[in-house]
Amino acid sequence: MIDRPPGSQAERREAPLAGKPILEVLAGRKAARTPVWMMRQAGRYLPEYRATRTRAGGFLDLCYNPDLAAEVTLQPIRRFGFDAAIMFCDILVVPDALGQGVRFAEGEGPRLDAISDEAALAGLRTEIDLDHLRPVFELLGTLRRELPPACTLLGFCGAPWTVAGYMIVGRGGEALEAMRLIAYENPAFVDAVIERLTTASIAYLSAQLDAGAEAVQIFESFAGSLPPVFFERWSLKPIALIVEGVRARHPEAKVIVFARGAGPGHVRVAQETGADAVGLDWTVDPGWGAATVQPMKPVQGNLDPLALVAGGEALEGATRRILAAFGDGPHIFNLGHGIVPQTPIAHVERMVEIVRGG
Repeated sequence: MIDRPPGSQAERREAPLAGKPILEVLAGRKAARTPVWMMRQAGRYLPEYRATRTRAGGFLDLCYNPDLAAEVTLQPIRRFGFDAAIMFCDILVVPDALGQGVRFAEGEGPRLDAISDEAALAGLRTEIDLDHLRPVFELLGTLRRELPPACTLLGFCGAPWTVAGYMIVGRGGEALEAMRLIAYENPAFVDAVIERLTTASIAYLSAQLDAGAEAVQIFESFAGSLPPVFFERWSLKPIALIVEGVRARHPEAKVIVFARGAGPGHVRVAQETGADAVGLDWTVDPGWGAATVQPMKPVQGNLDPLALVAGGEALEGATRRILAAFGDGPHIFNLGHGIVPQTPIAHVERMVEIVRGG
């Protein structure tokens, strides 16, 4: 059982949304000013993050150290005054808590002890070990106490298709292309992994809300790798089951779904997953998103992270086009994917200034 700290989801049901622009948007309302945060906003582009990471040692050591994870979560809030803080963690703590070997190789990214068949899957836990993830829930409790009142606290998990790719292939990047071949050759095995992750994700997100998260985001980072024949089966339906399962425990839970590379499929994300808001990647034309997706659900996004790196007219023009396109409806300004390490801090400052009317 996860302890419910003061200010947990159950105790906040009657709390007013005024002064929390992210929650206003997730409730379907246009906020008085466009709220802004960035995916991966706590990260290597900040010198204070790099210093804290050195203190922690390995990447998973940082994820499982509540004090240091709280520090890096708060660093971009102190610098930029973002309207949301997303807890510092990683989507791969879920397979870690299922008993799969997970490690991060410096300069190479995550490495997992790949599972290749039903027998290997049978060697993992059938249910997620929430006690193993207690440092994550302690982190959320700390952040609820320390965040500014107007800043919304976000939890998250990876979508089952995205996490299954890491579990089955054992690594990310181009290696995940192999996941498609496995899906064609052994769909029953993929079904079983997806089912295990769906159940685990319901428990994990519910525990995050118990611990203090005010909303959660589901990251489908590899939606674009799915052929249409599999998009409903392995992306839309599992995400919808997660949202349904979380709401069975937390009826008022707010959920953002970010399906990178979904293209026109963002319409189905809005219609079929139960999401309160739909994240749009940088390949989505803002005009199309405003005309097609935003009338159905609030939207989040969708600045190209490389426009943020470039700065100057590329940043100014792209930011203003997004604001103009989505400005008549509920919108959370964000990047179309995570901020990259080489991003100049001054460009982030300028982006926030533009969003807030500068």
